[in-house]
Amino acid sequence: MRITGIETLLRGQVALVRVRTDDGVEGIGQTAPYQAENTVRVLHSMVAPLFLGRDPWDVEALVDECLRTHYKFPSSFLHRALAGVDTALWDVLGRAAGQPVSKLLGGHARTSVPMYASSMRRDITPQAEADRLQQLVAEQGFGAVKIRVGEAMGRDADAAPGRTESIIPLTRHVLGDAVDLSADANGGYSVGRAIRVGRMLEEYGYFHFEEPCPYDEIEQTAQVAAALDIPVSGGEQDISLPQFQRMITGRSVDIVQPDIGYIGGMSRARKVAVLAEAAGIPCTPHCANDSLLQVFSLHLAVAMPSCSQYQEWSVESTPWTQGIYAPMLKVEDGRVAAPTEPGWGIELEQSFVREALSETSKL
Repeated sequence: MRITGIETLLRGQVALVRVRTDDGVEGIGQTAPYQAENTVRVLHSMVAPLFLGRDPWDVEALVDECLRTHYKFPSSFLHRALAGVDTALWDVLGRAAGQPVSKLLGGHARTSVPMYASSMRRDITPQAEADRLQQLVAEQGFGAVKIRVGEAMGRDADAAPGRTESIIPLTRHVLGDAVDLSADANGGYSVGRAIRVGRMLEEYGYFHFEEPCPYDEIEQTAQVAAALDIPVSGGEQDISLPQFQRMITGRSVDIVQPDIGYIGGMSRARKVAVLAEAAGIPCTPHCANDSLLQVFSLHLAVAMPSCSQYQEWSVESTPWTQGIYAPMLKVEDGRVAAPTEPGWGIELEQSFVREALSETSKL
């Protein structure tokens, strides 16, 4: 089997990838969202030429070769583009083998995955946020939720005056003790402020504190993790496997969160999950929207022993992710069932294909 064509389908913030082979097997993937047009340019100029004519079963070796070839350009855009081709190739392999990708990753470690309802909003009052999360718990059975505190990369600023100090206790009061709570600072705090907020989270029984300090300042995050009892998580922005190794072995984080779209695809995210397993810490892949990345993250979480905790499930409905694929994943009683169909187990909506701007690299 050889790769004969790599097509991108660009619509707004999202770019999907279709890989075709000489055996007639096609696979579907996706780049990381946002700046998708620039990512597509990188994909066709720097990534696709290295995969055309090659054997899809060599996917991990090809991913490694691509990054070594472009060693002078270790950029986020390169990894975002690589993720699109990598994930499409895993779909090819699953379809060719007649198995879900999760089976190819090592088999099913679990039959379903518990999800936490992940809020992406800071433009909402504490009361309105607590009320809508309570409704989601009642309707879909979530056993855990995540709120946003501080301001993203905010240098100790808050999204609104006093919002953090209000939303932490209020969410606990509204949702009660039966629901596990966590909080995401998106790199918004200095060490001192992060520790103070972390102690408040501990007081109200939150179960993890995400990205308290700027993501690349792993020494700062390590100080916060050492000072607190609440588990500290991070890793969503990182693209370097050696950086993940430093984070894990240096205990900068207690929970590691690779993003399949950012890190370069399933091949590399899987390796982070294995590093986490060896170190005895949980892996919770970052997944901030309901595009195909939600599907990829489910397969990883089903297969990897280290993905043992609640996994992220965005509760926001974004217009640009709608009408892309079917069947859509569904949360029932707070969990999503393990996939059973070959590959990713989904097909593209033809309306998306018609609307998207197509570009193809061929042999």
